[in-house]
Amino acid sequence: MKSEKFATAQLYADIIDLPHHVSKRHPQMAMWNRAAQFAPFAALTGYEDAIKDTAQENEKQLRNKE
Repeated sequence: MKSEKFATAQLYADIIDLPHHVSKRHPQMAMWNRAAQFAPFAALTGYEDAIKDTAQENEKQLRNKE
């Protein structure tokens, strides 16, 4: 594992110590806005409700069979 990390570090040795680029054209994004980009979101709105409804229907069917 260490040899893999060392090999990877060697691949980027020529750029690892370069200064960080700062755009002259675009202002830096505020930390709050950057964090918002990575905040969790509900990709499947209503999915949990659909799962609950299905589970309730299945339980109801099982009770009716007994």
